Amino acid sequence: MVRMVRSCLQSMLKLVNSLLGMVGVAVILYAVWLIRQWQQQTGSLPFSHPLPWFISAFLCLGALLCLVTCAGHVAAETVNGCCLYFYMGFIVLLIMVEGGVIADTFLNPDWKQDFPEDPTGAFYRFSKFVESNYKICRWIGLSIVSVQGASVLLAMLLKALGPHRHYDSDDEYDVTTVALLRDARQPHPYVVGEPIYGPKPDSWTVRINERANR
Repeated sequence: MVRMVRSCLQSMLKLVNSLLGMVGVAVILYAVWLIRQWQQQTGSLPFSHPLPWFISAFLCLGALLCLVTCAGHVAAETVNGCCLYFYMGFIVLLIMVEGGVIADTFLNPDWKQDFPEDPTGAFYRFSKFVESNYKICRWIGLSIVSVQGASVLLAMLLKALGPHRHYDSDDEYDVTTVALLRDARQPHPYVVGEPIYGPKPDSWTVRINERANR
């Protein structure tokens, strides 16, 4: 029963983690498209100049999501405690960063001034797109945060169940096998000492019995 629950949780974590990986790949593709647009505007060779901060931020974010996805798949497959803690820590850190950005966007009316100037104009176009499609972007953001929260919850449940063991239920527990293994590991104790001999018959008693028999 425990093994079945663990397998279901592993499959669910891999599925949810794959969604995060798809988001990371989409962010990388968007960053590559921004690089292509910027190169067409400037007419420079690829990577001949440092990338603007907005493009670099999207590129790093997509690479980070892909890295976290790989770590999540390893953690889901091995159910290793260190991998699960590493995975949960990164997801919680991402949720905190996203929450800070969202809070600054909603609570600060001049939130655009908190970011440096973008020479490509991609940040301005991106912000205008978010403002014009606010409802769609809000549902997309909530979906991403929900997927991240579900991944943390599944990782916590896997950590609570622990890794695979040889005996996961009472049905698979064989008493005779365990007893034999225990006997093989622990030999019977013995004591080294003086040899013990039986009582010797007294010679005088033997002589009286011989005379009586005659």
